[in-house]
Amino acid sequence: MEPVIDQAFAAALYSDGDAGLDAGASLLAADPGADAELFRRGEEFVRRAWERGWQPADVVRIVRRELGESAAGLAADLIIPETGRYEQLPPRWRSQLDELPAPPPRNRPDRFSYASALLGLYRLLLRLPAIEPVGPPPGAGHRLHLPPAHDEPRMLTRIRALLAKAEATGFPEEAEALTTKAQELMARHSIDEALLAARTHSKEAPGACRIGVDAPYETAKAILLDAVASANRCRAVWNSDLGFSTVVGFEPDLEAVELLYTSLLVQGTAAMAKAEAGQRAGGRKRTKTFRQSFLMAYVHRLGARLASDTARVTAASASDGAADGDLLPVLAARDVAVTDAADRMFPETTSTRVRGVTDGEGWAHGTAAADRARMGERRPGIDGSR
Repeated sequence: MEPVIDQAFAAALYSDGDAGLDAGASLLAADPGADAELFRRGEEFVRRAWERGWQPADVVRIVRRELGESAAGLAADLIIPETGRYEQLPPRWRSQLDELPAPPPRNRPDRFSYASALLGLYRLLLRLPAIEPVGPPPGAGHRLHLPPAHDEPRMLTRIRALLAKAEATGFPEEAEALTTKAQELMARHSIDEALLAARTHSKEAPGACRIGVDAPYETAKAILLDAVASANRCRAVWNSDLGFSTVVGFEPDLEAVELLYTSLLVQGTAAMAKAEAGQRAGGRKRTKTFRQSFLMAYVHRLGARLASDTARVTAASASDGAADGDLLPVLAARDVAVTDAADRMFPETTSTRVRGVTDGEGWAHGTAAADRARMGERRPGIDGSR
């Protein structure tokens, strides 16, 4: 006779709708002896996801989006023991594991509901498509060039602290000055790393990472990430169906993109909420079109400023004489390497049509918010700068 777990899987995993899940969950709920094998099979599904290019944060993100927070906890409960099998994990995995949601208790009185939730999760894991790998799966060796694990450089610690202060302050001018200083440090750190790699004849090649781009207003968020990536000499490719962008670049620049994008998104969201509150206080209702227009204006203005600021810092560094004329050729070579790596990973990309802006006040408020978050000028008195 076919084992209960195989009967349950046949009913639930290879069909659509709730009827199959209910049938499979009923079989599993009636057989506590299948619990260990049920969990082992789940770890196997997670392992297959690694082989198809997924990483822990990717799996949790898609599970949370499709099935909710409780299912994300169930996924974490599978990921933790599965990744514990390996002596060494690929770069970035440890930080992703540290941010997993808390797993739920396994011994639940309602066995049917628990089994149904697990089967729904397994159905999703089984159907995950293959995606472009941004690093090797655990235990497979380094098939792509990736930097070795290392402690965070002191410069990035300073940048992280500046952006955290910018997000926390209630004073726009202070947030602007803090973010300006952080962007300047990022640009200079990138230049220093590029020159060091050239002078030591480093074999470092571009890597990649994935960053979640979640609803709502995911188009505006993807455009913001693209602007931040471009300003930091990276390329971003958005997968709208799966809810993330893949950013290709050299490791110091990837770290800068993650930090700055997250901070600007936090600042923009807070500014949008404040603008909406002011509009409501004036007796005017604000809608989705206001928020969409706000964010598109915020992204449009920030993108232009980021590009301008990067060019300014690069020109200033080249004219300092410290680079001995090497800087611009070095940066050009790295730009070519990043473009080539992105083209190899994504040989076919398409453009996305952006909806027109329909709320003028939203656009005006978003533009003003971007100006307050700008990164073009140095301000005295922040973090000891002069």
